[in-house]
Amino acid sequence: PFAKDRLVPIWISEYVLAGYGTGAIMGVPCGDERDHKFATHFSIPITNIIGDLYTGAEAITTKDAVLVNSGFLTGLSMADAIEVAIRAVEEKGIGTRKTNYKMRDAAFSRQRYWGEPFPIRWNQETAEPLPESQLPLELPKVDSYQPGPDAQGPLANIPEWVSRQLETNTMPGYAGSSWYFLRFMDPHNATEFCSRKQSDYWNQVDLYIGGTEHAVGHLLYSRMWTKVLFDLGLIGYDEPFKRLLNQGMIQGSSRFVYRKRGTNNFVSYGLKDNYDTDAINVDVNIVDGTELDLAAFKAWRPEYSSAQFELENGKYICGTEVEKMSKSKFNTVNPDLLVEKYGADTFRMYEMFLGPVELSKPWDTKGIEGVHRFLKKFWRLYMSEDGKLR
Repeated sequence: PFAKDRLVPIWISEYVLAGYGTGAIMGVPCGDERDHKFATHFSIPITNIIGDLYTGAEAITTKDAVLVNSGFLTGLSMADAIEVAIRAVEEKGIGTRKTNYKMRDAAFSRQRYWGEPFPIRWNQETAEPLPESQLPLELPKVDSYQPGPDAQGPLANIPEWVSRQLETNTMPGYAGSSWYFLRFMDPHNATEFCSRKQSDYWNQVDLYIGGTEHAVGHLLYSRMWTKVLFDLGLIGYDEPFKRLLNQGMIQGSSRFVYRKRGTNNFVSYGLKDNYDTDAINVDVNIVDGTELDLAAFKAWRPEYSSAQFELENGKYICGTEVEKMSKSKFNTVNPDLLVEKYGADTFRMYEMFLGPVELSKPWDTKGIEGVHRFLKKFWRLYMSEDGKLR
């Protein structure tokens, strides 16, 4: 809409959601992975608007770049450019600012046994809440958790449940976890979830420790229900947690082998730049430091039984990278082995010694012996050799 001497082509793509916003987007291949794949597939010219960050091999999804080749937006940061572009659109009268919300209705029912049952009885097609005299509604004891007929939950297999025409779905896990900290304040109260006296005394949760993935799940619903209860005057605060701490991940040290593309031949790390190769995660348990156990690798998976190797000085050297510890990356460490050797207290304390709890850090057992010795000295301060308190 700004450059009069240029035409903007229109493409139809299945990854653009017609029901979201206007149903149309401005494709920026150098800064969006899906746009980049689409443009590459259809040989659409790609304009580099983020300078040296973009090499042409793949999209760079940074939000911190300074724009180039962008007309009147050149030289602006991405954040500033968005605001300037919106103002220009409005000044030209060709569009208006609009906020699109990505919130969707929550799927609140589950076809499984565990979870709070809905206190709902069905009268033909009408859902009726159970009277308070029949609350709380508790799950029945069952011997089988098999699904019910027609993909219903296990409760559909319970005759006494079905005969009462009770809802057979149950609530999701976050239903209870959204507010159970309030119930802990007054767990034996038979008339209300928590008395105002008790909630005023205990107040909010002092510290919540959880992963960032909770932000759009459990944390979101905890905040919502706390605000609802506050608005109803049932509690005296509108935020559930005084402090939130997102713990970092314990990372693993991965090992990679390099396969010549289209073959079952593997080249050592120092030779990989001489060929077109694909890096493949390999089980860290068949690697000694960085040296691959060739026999173990061939036995690891059937497709590698006929593998051929190009070695460095008689050895196959693997590549290394610190990344998320994951079964799919074959870089996990079994804590049971460390607990068996050093004890659970050493394992827990060593995790704390790795670094600040909010930061991700690579798993490395080099210092665990020192922590183990420290704990033994600490123990001897208070306990005699015959196990008695000094």
